[in-house]
Amino acid sequence: MRSYTREVTEPTRVLVVDDERSIRDFISLGLRHEGYEVQVAADGHAGLRAVNEFKPHLVIVDLMMPKMDGWEMCRAISGDQHRGIIILSARDETGDRIQGLELGADDYLVKPFDFGELLARIHAVMRRRNPSRSRTIRAGDLTIDTGTRDVTVGDRVLSLSAREFDLLLYLAINADQVLPRQRLLDEVWGYNFFGDENNVEVYVRYLRQKLDDLAHERIQTVRGVGYRLRSTTTAAKPEG
Repeated sequence: MRSYTREVTEPTRVLVVDDERSIRDFISLGLRHEGYEVQVAADGHAGLRAVNEFKPHLVIVDLMMPKMDGWEMCRAISGDQHRGIIILSARDETGDRIQGLELGADDYLVKPFDFGELLARIHAVMRRRNPSRSRTIRAGDLTIDTGTRDVTVGDRVLSLSAREFDLLLYLAINADQVLPRQRLLDEVWGYNFFGDENNVEVYVRYLRQKLDDLAHERIQTVRGVGYRLRSTTTAAKPEG
């Protein structure tokens, strides 16, 4: 884990328990892309072992599984007030939803589902269950929630890749400081990364596009050195 990330917050750990491999792969791939640490299990028994070993902040659990179904697993893990539970099931009867919530689940999402909706519900559960995990970083009208990984500029919500988020977070933590390209590469990409400083330039360009920073007033280029994120968008024109 990179040093600046550890200083802000550890990654949110999510356990996905579902007997359908395609569902496990789909969710885990998407969540890892969003910066979550993910483990998967194919049944309730394996899920309980993973809860004890992995200690997830959130469990996404299917209902109809072999060996131990989702109902029984929810009963077994619902005692931790800091751990969220989202039921993900093809069963869409009102009675099933009520039973799931009564067993301690925070939310109930019916298959098939949109990943964006699942992500939004994860954010909501994490805010309710474990608000202390979040730290809010602000730089002018830019707001970053390190727990939910939500990013807003004014009233506008940004959709960022995991790498874009990490880079913007590091720039915001060090707002108004000039950060050399190599430092950004080391801290955001990691010291073992074999790429070059062009990666930083590419992702700064992506961020400027999403921030509508066409004039480079928010993320300034300091010629021959690196970049600086200004805590105000009324700053002077960039050097490059």
